[in-house]
Amino acid sequence: MSTNERHVPVMRQRCLDLLTPALREPGATVVDCTLGLGGHSEALLAALPEVRLIGLDRDTDALKLAGERLAPYAGRTTLVHAVYDELPAVLHRLGRPRVQGVLFDLGVSSLQLDEAERGFAYARDAPLDMRMDRTTGVAAAEVLNTYPPGELVRILREYGEEKQAKRIVAAIVRERAGEPFRTSARLVQVIRDALPQAAKRTGGNPAKRTFQALRIEVNGELEVLQRALPAAVDALAVGGRIAVLSYHSLEDRLVKRVLAAGATHTAPPGLPVVPEQYQPRLRLLTRGAELPTGEEVAENRRAAPARLRGAERIREVA
Repeated sequence: MSTNERHVPVMRQRCLDLLTPALREPGATVVDCTLGLGGHSEALLAALPEVRLIGLDRDTDALKLAGERLAPYAGRTTLVHAVYDELPAVLHRLGRPRVQGVLFDLGVSSLQLDEAERGFAYARDAPLDMRMDRTTGVAAAEVLNTYPPGELVRILREYGEEKQAKRIVAAIVRERAGEPFRTSARLVQVIRDALPQAAKRTGGNPAKRTFQALRIEVNGELEVLQRALPAAVDALAVGGRIAVLSYHSLEDRLVKRVLAAGATHTAPPGLPVVPEQYQPRLRLLTRGAELPTGEEVAENRRAAPARLRGAERIREVA
């Protein structure tokens, strides 16, 4: 399967619509902070012949495949092996402290989901890895086999919003005492066996929340996003725009909080007029979180949980 067939960019046209007004001037630069297989970047480069692209990804396999996909635009692209909270350092190194557009497409890429050996998909048996960057870090199996029970409960509750966290962790701890966890199928079965029947009848695969929680812990996703979003807003030139696609409520709440804070004045209460230095620095481009159309979800089931938010930088900070 070609890279184009493997990756259908979620809400591609709407992302283009949000970002394009900031990218029409010659020399405009857009940063795709989550390059993946390059679908959104390809659309931006094709639609905007003058735009320059900086693409970041922590996954070396994704960078290689995206480079092949974007080869026709090689003269206008710079691809960097980096996590997206490294954006300020990357821009400084490239001599571009301000950019006109930033895109985040959060979550797991098509590449990571489709390659069974990465261990992201609970529907197939595979080694419990889940690292987006396989050159560094701790794999999911090590988290399961070594973390104290209380820490595992916290992770499942906070990152997976799993109501049955204590029950699942008790089963994991019993099982790992006899044999360490190595593969996803065994973990899925342990979770199924641990849950009451009522909990297994709703919400899809009963392992999905545990897998989400492990993935977020392994990759430090929320901590990285907490650093990356304000840095991305800071990197925008006046008139620049940011678009963020998220896929679960934890991400979306973070995005909403950062963008809403930027779109709110910071003046002390009671002032009859808000001075310039307290005025908002962002203008929201979406009313709440926009959802994919029914037609898109029918064509690409991975679009179903997507939530899109956007904002425009409207002033410098004094």
